[in-house]
Amino acid sequence: MTSRRSQLQEDTYFRVLRMLQDNPDMTQREIAEELGISTSGLNYCLKALIDKGWVKVQNFSQSKNKFGYIYVLTPKGIAEKAMLAGRFLKRKMAEYDSLKAEIDALKLEGTISIDTTNTAI
Repeated sequence: MTSRRSQLQEDTYFRVLRMLQDNPDMTQREIAEELGISTSGLNYCLKALIDKGWVKVQNFSQSKNKFGYIYVLTPKGIAEKAMLAGRFLKRKMAEYDSLKAEIDALKLEGTISIDTTNTAI
């Protein structure tokens, strides 16, 4: 069984890899803001991804980043991203199923009613 901490780390890795693949010249600050984590936390994550060989840093003079570099997924990083995506989707589907079952049970109990905007009242 995977620990909650390692699942969160894996989710963060997946989200960072997905963002970098879509926009490799994002700054660390932009990525951190998008993910809702600290810049130092993201820096730690990026270093881990680089150490794993999933991401490499390349000089790129046209980058909007003032240091002139971009983050590029390596072939290994692309393969790992695909595996992480599968596990991420499996966890999210399980969370969805669990929440749906809980909502259905509450509806049967009559403890809440849902209006047409799906807001509990």
